[in-house]
Amino acid sequence: MPKFLTIGYGDQAGYDRTSADLKNAAHAHDAEILARGVLMARAGAPVQVRNHENNGIQTTPVAFMQSELPIAGFMVIEAANVDEAVQLVAKTPCAVAFGVVEVWPLVMS
Repeated sequence: MPKFLTIGYGDQAGYDRTSADLKNAAHAHDAEILARGVLMARAGAPVQVRNHENNGIQTTPVAFMQSELPIAGFMVIEAANVDEAVQLVAKTPCAVAFGVVEVWPLVMS
C-alpha cells in the first residue's frame, strides 16, 4: 500500500480560537488514526546538518524550511491513494484549527 508523509502546520492562536467540541473531535480522530498503526509525532527542535564534500559536519539549530505557521507534527500513513490520505488528515487538529496539513507521497526506491 502506498505511504504518505504528512506535515501539519499550526500555532497556539489558531488552536485556541477553535471550539472545544471541534478540538475534542479532532483529537478523537487522531486516536483513531493512531489505532490504524500510523506513525505520528509532534515536531521537536530541528537541526540542519551539512557535510559538504565530506569535509566536516556542520550543524545549525534552526529549521531550513520557513512558513507562516510553525511545523506542529508529522505522520507517516498508508492509504490506497492520495484522496484517501487527504480524507484521513482532513479532520486532524492542524487541519481544523486554522492550520494546514501537507500530504507528500513517498516514492520508495
